[in-house]
Amino acid sequence: MHADERALNLRSPAKINLFLQITGKRPDGYHDLFSLMCCVNLFDDIRLEFDQDEASIVCAHPEVPEDENNLACRAAELFYEQIGRPNRVAITIQKTIPVGAGLGGGSGNAATVLKGLNEHYGFPLDDKTLALVGLSIGADVPYLLYGKPAFARGVGEQLRPCVGLFPYTVLLLNPGFNVSTAMVYKNLNLGLTKCEKKIKSFPFKDASIDVNGYLCNDLESVTISMFPQIGDIKALLLEKGAKGALMSGSGPTVFGLFSDRNSAEKASQSITHLGRDQKFVADMIL
Repeated sequence: MHADERALNLRSPAKINLFLQITGKRPDGYHDLFSLMCCVNLFDDIRLEFDQDEASIVCAHPEVPEDENNLACRAAELFYEQIGRPNRVAITIQKTIPVGAGLGGGSGNAATVLKGLNEHYGFPLDDKTLALVGLSIGADVPYLLYGKPAFARGVGEQLRPCVGLFPYTVLLLNPGFNVSTAMVYKNLNLGLTKCEKKIKSFPFKDASIDVNGYLCNDLESVTISMFPQIGDIKALLLEKGAKGALMSGSGPTVFGLFSDRNSAEKASQSITHLGRDQKFVADMIL
């Protein structure tokens, strides 16, 4: 992070769900979950410029809104409400993380803006308040404010650190289309979810944890039923040497776990039907 009095340049990471169990539906329509989340070093770049004539947001990506529908814009508005100052920050987002990809890109942008503004103004909001503001923007925002491996419960806001993960290199493959999270949850049948059995023996207290045997996502079969090519991508990653593979979040991005960066890079290079902006080799942020 680079800071001066007038501007901040920030990096906003993607996240993956190493497992995602849906545990129930809440009266408010949201779903309770149990997930192991981890950030990876695939970043969007965000610039905040302060004391402008008015608030603004700019992003060249055609699918990213440049108004209050942008989560980063909403984050700035809520932050300034909290500290009782007028919002006159200009936000510029340079996207690298695919949009609508199950990687928390928009939520991460919001979290990064909240953290950057809080730092710029001398940390007027404590971590708990910042997380509550983040939760009002989106369920992934509290985790992305935290940014290190953590178990998430509730809708994603109840966090507990996870230490000792094996440092896999991750190859992320994105098929190039968006998936509606709301549509995936609408089609979810809680009676058919299966992750609880797989992850109930997870070694929570081990000093070193190999997560590969616990990869599971209750949303995966729902999304694959709508977009079968996601299943093909998962099989392809395993064929190319991944120790394990899983769809992240509600999809459509699938990640493969590789024991070292060289094997992940080789696998990426051998997958020629996806473009450069659909394949990403990244490391876990532990």
